[in-house]
Amino acid sequence: MQIAGLDLYLDHPVMALGSGEWNPTTLALQDRPAAGCETHVVVRVQAQVTLVKVRVFVEDITSVGTTQDGFTTVFDGSLLLADGRLVVGDVIGQSRFTTNLVGRPGRHRVTVAVDNPLGPARAVDITLGQIPL
Repeated sequence: MQIAGLDLYLDHPVMALGSGEWNPTTLALQDRPAAGCETHVVVRVQAQVTLVKVRVFVEDITSVGTTQDGFTTVFDGSLLLADGRLVVGDVIGQSRFTTNLVGRPGRHRVTVAVDNPLGPARAVDITLGQIPL
């Protein structure tokens, strides 16, 4: 089920998603389309030229990882969302979107799929699933 759809104008070519507790300035993409840590994922996106389309889905854990045609999964793992909310924005904090509660505070299964894994993405799909206790 899609819970959010937004167009973000980003000043920085790296978009972060995850917990709202800190900004992941230490994550390095290097030549990868995405990189993750315990609380965040960073994704290479198109900045200052066009709006980046972001869709957020909440699904049963068994369906996490399925994406629409034309998208490639660049991250499939878990993130610790301390307050049960997902924050999406550029790493410099100029553009920021926070979801309402997406589930219990704690670890969530997350997949991130992009329209262009080889270059800057113009569309990003984020799928969240609660990890069973």
